[in-house]
Amino acid sequence: LAALKAEGALPATTDVDASIAAVLEVYEEVFAHRGFTGRSGTMFAYEGLGSVYWHMVGKLVLAIQERYLAEAEAGSDAELLARLARHYHAIRAGMSGTTKSPAAWGAFPLEPYSHSPAHGGARQPGMTGQVKEEVLVRLGELGVRVRGGRVTFAPRLLRASEYLVEPDQLEVIAVGGERRVLELPAGSLAFTYCQVPVVYHRSDRRRLVVTEATGARHELPGDTLDADRSNALFSRSGVIARIDVDTAPGQP
Repeated sequence: LAALKAEGALPATTDVDASIAAVLEVYEEVFAHRGFTGRSGTMFAYEGLGSVYWHMVGKLVLAIQERYLAEAEAGSDAELLARLARHYHAIRAGMSGTTKSPAAWGAFPLEPYSHSPAHGGARQPGMTGQVKEEVLVRLGELGVRVRGGRVTFAPRLLRASEYLVEPDQLEVIAVGGERRVLELPAGSLAFTYCQVPVVYHRSDRRRLVVTEATGARHELPGDTLDADRSNALFSRSGVIARIDVDTAPGQP
C-alpha cells in the first residue's frame, strides 16, 4: 500500500486507508478468515487453509471407513454398505494426490513440502496432517485389524482394480535386514506388515497360508491368525517369513 502511494498509483489520503479497512472488515465478517488458524492462535508462516483441508478430510474419510466396518460387522443392509462405500471412495479420490494430475492441482500432487517458499526451506510440511489418517485408512482398506491380540486380514473396502493384471515383483527388506524379491502372479496384491510380506490372492475361499523361516507351511481356515502367530508377527521374531491370504476383494 505504501509503495503504491509512493508511485502515485493511490492518493496519499486517509480516505483510501479507511476504505481498505472497511473492505477488509467486510471480508473478515463474511469469510472469518482469522478463524481458520490450524493448530494455533495464528497461522504459522505458510500454514493455511490447505493444511486444514487435508487434515479434516483425512479425518472424515477415516470416520466413514470406521462406520462402514462397524456396519459390515453388524450385518447391516447391503444397500447401506454400498452407499457408504461409494461415499468413502469418492471422498478418498478427492483427497488423494495419486488420483489427481499436476494439471488439475497446479502442483506436484504428492510433494510433501507444499507450503515451502522458493527462497527458503520447509516452513510447514503440507502432508503431515494427512499422513496418519492415510496410514490408518490404508490399513483399513487392506483389511488389517487387530483384536484381542489376533490379526485379521479381511479387505472389505479394497477394490478389485488394485490387484495385478500381470505378473510382477516386489522387493522387500526382511526382519533380518536382507533384501528379498517376491514373484507375484496376476490376480495378487502384496504389502508388508511388521516387515513380513503379505500376499493377497483373489479367490472364492477364505484361508491363510503361513510360511515360516524354516520353510514349513501351515494352512489356516478363515482370515485370522491365532494369538501365537500374531505375537510372532508383532514382535518381528523372524519366525514367519510370509503370509498368503486367499480372499475376495470387497469392492468392484
